[in-house]
Amino acid sequence: MASSFLRRAYQRIIEARERQASRYVNDALLSLDDKTLETIGTSRAELRRKRATGSVF
Repeated sequence: MASSFLRRAYQRIIEARERQASRYVNDALLSLDDKTLETIGTSRAELRRKRATGSVF
């Protein structure tokens, strides 16, 4: 039981860090100009949608 609790806690920490990294990258991409975003295959609107659907924390 203790190992399953620790495993779940560790998994949740990993998931939280992944969300944090995703927000960081998303914000960095939003600082690029529209032409560069188009070159890498995304748009400012798409990045804003991703940011809006993020978690509260």
